[in-house]
Amino acid sequence: MKKSAAFMMVLLLIAGIVYAKGYELNKKAGDYSVLIKIDKNPPVAGKNSVEITITDASGKAVTDAKVVLAYSMPAMAGMPAANYKADATLSGNVYKTKVDYSMPGPWNNEVKITRGGKTVSAKFTIDAKQ
Repeated sequence: MKKSAAFMMVLLLIAGIVYAKGYELNKKAGDYSVLIKIDKNPPVAGKNSVEITITDASGKAVTDAKVVLAYSMPAMAGMPAANYKADATLSGNVYKTKVDYSMPGPWNNEVKITRGGKTVSAKFTIDAKQ
């Protein structure tokens, strides 16, 4: 009985790892819906891969925009503000980029979408873990 219970626990642990889901959030940017996916959940200090899916009001994928992910951490005692930006490149219907949160803590993020000469943005905060 103990062996089968231990086996089931190991099996459940492996299944949880295999089906682990990255960090996801949905935001609005003007008339667009923006789905942001980060490969790690929770996001961590260091490199994180980001996928951004943008759809218009009719649900059609937007694939002709310039997309930039700006991320920053405000100044703290003894430390200047950190400001970075990462250009996203289109792959299929998804814009992909990488961010490198230089330390744990709260990071302000802004997806800037430029299309047809107009720029809209979606803002969100990430609490990067160690």
